[in-house]
Amino acid sequence: MAKVPLRISDYLILPLALRPQPSFPTPATHYLYLRPHEPKIPTPDTPRSLFLVNVPFDATEIHIRHLFATQLGGGRVERVEFEDSRSHSKPAVAPSVQTKKGRKRKRTEVESMDQVEGAELPAVWDRELHHSGSTAVAVFVDRASMEASLKALKKTAKERRKIDWGEGIEDKVPSLGSARYFNHHKLRYPDKSSLLESINTYMTAFASLEATRAQALARQRSEPDEDGFITVTKGGRNGPVRQEEAQERAEKQKEKQKGLDDFYRFQTREKRKERAGELMRKFEEDKEKVRRMRERRGRFRVGVPDRRSVSILIEDQPE
Repeated sequence: MAKVPLRISDYLILPLALRPQPSFPTPATHYLYLRPHEPKIPTPDTPRSLFLVNVPFDATEIHIRHLFATQLGGGRVERVEFEDSRSHSKPAVAPSVQTKKGRKRKRTEVESMDQVEGAELPAVWDRELHHSGSTAVAVFVDRASMEASLKALKKTAKERRKIDWGEGIEDKVPSLGSARYFNHHKLRYPDKSSLLESINTYMTAFASLEATRAQALARQRSEPDEDGFITVTKGGRNGPVRQEEAQERAEKQKEKQKGLDDFYRFQTREKRKERAGELMRKFEEDKEKVRRMRERRGRFRVGVPDRRSVSILIEDQPE
């Protein structure tokens, strides 16, 4: 069997002994690769972090803590960021409002809230499994703990000693196999109280985010940038208004424009055309009235009064 090297490039090689399982009764060796974390964009936690490659598929934070603190005798791990958790991490409840000032205008970006801490739906798996060759970042409590763990790694690699993966924490992590799926079936039907708490938390966070966005837009509409310009946002400078307020503004705008009806030449021409049309309409109406009156005049006959009515008229006349 070929001899395994102690190091590949900048990575230290740590052999892990995997215990036989009922599904695979043969013992196996898994190789974990470690080096100081050197991301392209460093963070304050970078100097006290180790980068792990080819993490075992069943690795948990308990496994990594136990590996460095107990089995290697190194330092204490503050947290472990697995590849899946890093790729799905989202902003928290109240995302920050970042303002970018350009040469001509100012643009404000509000991060979206895709995931809120404490507002997720209840988990349906008791532990996460990783794909083959996944990575993780182990963040230690301080730089001294990280350097002590790195020193212990080098010593273990020189001794070519295999670390028994998961030894001593069998009762601290959920079981795999059929027990995992029995538990999964149970977790698929959470109780109503946990669901209600999750929904209430999410809606409270969502309302807080909407209020933050409204305040940011209000500042944009009221505060000019360094060049004196006001950012145009959705809803206008004063934001959306109610229907009654919109009607009042429309009426006020009409009153302001009353004195400007004859300002342009085309407005005067249009008024003349409207006045001429109104006169023609009235002329046609008068013609129709005269025609109807003439028709009625031909239908009535003037009657000749009889003697009795004439005598009554004569008697009623004063002497």
